[in-house]
Amino acid sequence: METQLLIIPGLGDSGEKHWQTFWHKKFENSIRVVQDNWDEPIREEWLERLNENILKLDKPTVLVAHSLAVSLVLHWAEKYNNPNIIGAFLVAPADVDSPQHTPECIRNFSPMPLYKLPFPSVVVASENDPYASFERKKLFAEKWGSDFVNIGQQGHINSDSDLKYWEEGQGILQKLIEKMNL
Repeated sequence: METQLLIIPGLGDSGEKHWQTFWHKKFENSIRVVQDNWDEPIREEWLERLNENILKLDKPTVLVAHSLAVSLVLHWAEKYNNPNIIGAFLVAPADVDSPQHTPECIRNFSPMPLYKLPFPSVVVASENDPYASFERKKLFAEKWGSDFVNIGQQGHINSDSDLKYWEEGQGILQKLIEKMNL
């Protein structure tokens, strides 16, 4: 089975030094969601754009979401269904419910959905991510029925983490894909 990747950046988009950008360049089987407004996200607009992208899919696809886009995936799966979505790779979920961890401009993504996802998923978390407590990310994974991977002290797992092609992340993604192919 050929698996496609739908890369979904979070607040502010994923810049040139972000692992999502490196992956999009590396993997020919990847598509990237582009939002109209990266800096003042409105949940319904982002949901509509994500769903537009998903409706165009014609192959089994794994959602590759970072930060705010993780909650976007949960909101999407709560409202929509598409048989081409076979899994989700959820990296550094931003705690949209926590004013001490996230900016006001993403509060309209609250509350964070807490239910079991209808497809296999993995939450990848860093111990020192400023946008969500480590305990909260563990709770998210548990509620979503996701595997949980701790990658140590990597901040928000973004451009500042300087991961480039993030080989460790590619390995985690490959394990998720292999699990789905069983």
